[in-house]
Amino acid sequence: MSSGPRIGVLGIGNVLMGDDGIGPFVVKILEASYEFAPNVVLHDLGTPGLGITSFFADYDVIILIDAVGAKDQPGSIHLFRKDQILRTPVPQRISPHDPALVESLLFAEFSGKCPAQVLLVGVVPNSTELGCVLSQEVRAAVAPAMSAVLAELHRLHAEPVPRIQQQPPSIWWEEKVVSQGAPGEASYVPGHSR
Repeated sequence: MSSGPRIGVLGIGNVLMGDDGIGPFVVKILEASYEFAPNVVLHDLGTPGLGITSFFADYDVIILIDAVGAKDQPGSIHLFRKDQILRTPVPQRISPHDPALVESLLFAEFSGKCPAQVLLVGVVPNSTELGCVLSQEVRAAVAPAMSAVLAELHRLHAEPVPRIQQQPPSIWWEEKVVSQGAPGEASYVPGHSR
C-alpha cells in the first residue's frame, strides 16, 4: 500500500445551481474511473461555507475543484496555488453557503492547520441559475479539469490506477427524479425537460 502525504481531492459547489456543480461532478467521475491510494481521499463537499476549514486539518495537500468567477470564456480552466489564493482580496459573502475559500485558508493558516500545498482547479461557469445540468461549455471542461487533478496527483507521486471496469458515476442530481403529484402528473428536477 502506498504511503505519503494525506491528500484530499475536494469538489465544491451546489449541484442544484447549474455549472456551480462542476466540483462535485468531477469528483464523482474520478471516483468512478480510478482507484486511489489509501492516502488520497475524494469528497463532494457541497456548499460548506466557512465549515470547509474543518476539512483542511485532515490533509497535508488539498486539491479543490470549483467554479470560479474569472473574466474568461465559460469552460476555461484556471489553476491557483495557495499563495495566489491567499493574496486574493476577501470577497463579500452573500450567503452562509458561499465557498469562503480565501477566509477559510486564512483562518487555517493563522491556526496552524492549513495544508502545506493547495491547488484550486477552477472552471469558469456559463450559468449558475437553478438547474441540475452542466452547460455544454462546462461539460466540455470536465476532462481538462480531471487532467489537471491527475497531473497534480502525478506530481505528488500519488497517481491513481484506472479501474478495469469503470463504474457508472453517482451523479444523482442529473438523474430524472420524479415525485408524485396529482394522479397522472409528475414534477421533475429543475433543469430537466419534461
